[in-house]
Amino acid sequence: MNYTFVDGTRLISVIEAILFAHAEPLKAHELAAMMNESEEELSLSAEHIDDMITELNQLYDQNDVSFRIEKKGGGYRFLTRPQLHPWLQMAQNQSRRRRLSQSALETVAIVAYKQPITKPEVDAIRGVDSGYVIRQLLERELIAVSGRADSPGKPLLYKTSPLFLSHFGLQSVDDLPKPREIEDLLRDDDMAEHRQAFIDFHTKTDEVADESQTPQQ
Repeated sequence: MNYTFVDGTRLISVIEAILFAHAEPLKAHELAAMMNESEEELSLSAEHIDDMITELNQLYDQNDVSFRIEKKGGGYRFLTRPQLHPWLQMAQNQSRRRRLSQSALETVAIVAYKQPITKPEVDAIRGVDSGYVIRQLLERELIAVSGRADSPGKPLLYKTSPLFLSHFGLQSVDDLPKPREIEDLLRDDDMAEHRQAFIDFHTKTDEVADESQTPQQ
């Protein structure tokens, strides 16, 4: 269907843009209803949408682009071509290895030394809400959920993951640096920043723990 809006925009381009911007799959009849509601002159059916998707995919194939519109999860969505997936995986792995922010380093250090630990306990040590940083660390698979604490509300417990050990060049959590090892650790320029953070926050978490155990006068 070669429909053009009054501003010169082609209907097929609008369908393409909506699918590109939409996070979830859209069914053909949903796209048709969306267009019919926005433009009185239109009377699209699901078949019209299917035909436009086919036309778009033919255009993508002719130009050898990296994506197509596929029917997944009951609707249409943009997907990269399967032969490119190994390259995407490589890029994703490189992204995971990028340097952590200071707040992420602080949080993962606390989890590493105090695991298993709950979010409220991490918050208490850091003095700020750690929800966003914990979600980031979970997404990067540096920490994982290890169960629930036996306390009011049964909050989730967090621990470090195998990827955490790989990221920091450790064989096990027993290899986490101690303050007395600082000089040897800092000789490795590549790991100096990360391991210095572990040393600093190992000391910090111990100090907080000592304070919490000191009887109040």
